Amino acid sequence: MSPLAPSALPNTAPVVVARDLKQVYKISRGFLHPADYLQAVNGVSFTVQAGKTLAVVGESGCGKSTLARMVSLIETPTAGELSLGGVDVVKASPQQRHALRRTVQLVFQNPFGSLNPRKKIGAILESPLEINTDLDAKTRAEQARAMLALVGLRPEHYDRYPHMFSGGQRQRIAIARALMLKPALIVADEPVSALDVSIQAQVLNLLADLQQELGLAYLFISHDLGVVRHIAHDVLVMYLGHAVEQGEKKTIFAQPLHPYTQALLASTPGIVGTGAAKKRIVLTGELPSPLNPPSGCVFSTRCPHVVAQCHNERPPLRALANRQVACHLAEQFVQPPEIP
Repeated sequence: MSPLAPSALPNTAPVVVARDLKQVYKISRGFLHPADYLQAVNGVSFTVQAGKTLAVVGESGCGKSTLARMVSLIETPTAGELSLGGVDVVKASPQQRHALRRTVQLVFQNPFGSLNPRKKIGAILESPLEINTDLDAKTRAEQARAMLALVGLRPEHYDRYPHMFSGGQRQRIAIARALMLKPALIVADEPVSALDVSIQAQVLNLLADLQQELGLAYLFISHDLGVVRHIAHDVLVMYLGHAVEQGEKKTIFAQPLHPYTQALLASTPGIVGTGAAKKRIVLTGELPSPLNPPSGCVFSTRCPHVVAQCHNERPPLRALANRQVACHLAEQFVQPPEIP
């Protein structure tokens, strides 16, 4: 195995398996008032295989980052099952959770704030090894320099400080730091949204090359479907803590069946699907409060196709046209295959 290959997980199971994940936060309203409960993630399930990317998309407040914190073991799910490499995270012992944390690493949104400005790049890269391994200083330095080369930076960058680099270079350093412990999964939370458009493609290409070379799995959090189209294999669309549509990227981009997915795609320049996705869809109203979600379909207050059933009955996530979709009216959006 290459010295930069991902850490071995306990078996050949999928890197991540989530079943009906939920995260509920208790919101205190003071001594004289009952507490409120905010359902940030409500029953989300997915699987990520080695060498694949699952993109989680949706508006701010939909639960994307909460899902990322659960998968990266920063938070424990309120309910549901979560396993990494076949190991149940919720039921794992403290020793097992400590070992599993090495297999999952984060790349944050802002490369200007995620690197310690007082440390040289070499020290930043070596820090995970110093904390989590028994490697000597020479070996740590060698691995840090090798990782710099892997992400496209030069050897002399080892002795420089973060302020001496551009945003794209800083994000390469952040990616290198995430790879130092040879993780099996990278959780990337909006990793290119703070970068210039001209630089975004370079970082996305780097992530794709690293995935191919190292067999990494990515959980890619984004609100930008243009970015998702470039890097994802599968897509999970979330709205107000719920999964409303999920499946292969090519299937969902070609023919979105949930009205919310249709609106997201229609509002993204350069993405053209079929049927409703070609039309300009303008969502009306505000995103409901997660403290008081709609009683029926969570999208019913903004959906242009809403009927009485949508207000009264929450649609289950069900199989339709090679994906999962939570919409009572999804069948009416299925278009017959185009004849060449």
